[in-house]
Amino acid sequence: MGQQQLLLLVLGIVIVGLAVVVGIQAFSENQKKANADALVNDAIRVASDAQAWMLKPTAFGGGNNSCAATCDWSGISFSQLGYPVNGSDYENLNGTFTIDGASTSTEVVITATSASNGNQVTVTVTGTTPDGIDTEVNTAYTAPSS
Repeated sequence: MGQQQLLLLVLGIVIVGLAVVVGIQAFSENQKKANADALVNDAIRVASDAQAWMLKPTAFGGGNNSCAATCDWSGISFSQLGYPVNGSDYENLNGTFTIDGASTSTEVVITATSASNGNQVTVTVTGTTPDGIDTEVNTAYTAPSS
């Protein structure tokens, strides 16, 4: 009888151990997906603020609705949108955000990166309508080594 109880005890410990490992793995996957969703949400909010900036007159600190054929995004920055900056980047708990409107004046590219979770979100804004926002999510991002 003692040998049977010992076998059942060992079997119970193995099952509990496997359940803990599966639970930890599921938690980390859920954390990564939640971070990607949060980055998308934040980047879309920044894109929406960029569109609002474009529609504002220059006298109010905006882009003067310079979207005749295409929008002229040159000169846009986080500080103009009202975000606190660290250098030229905006950071929050979800990741680091960069904005690039200087490379081409016809679009602005917002890149959100979370190196700790391996997520990167790229939002491209080309106009001031909902169709002017394009989002791309990369959950297999690897931060470059410095």
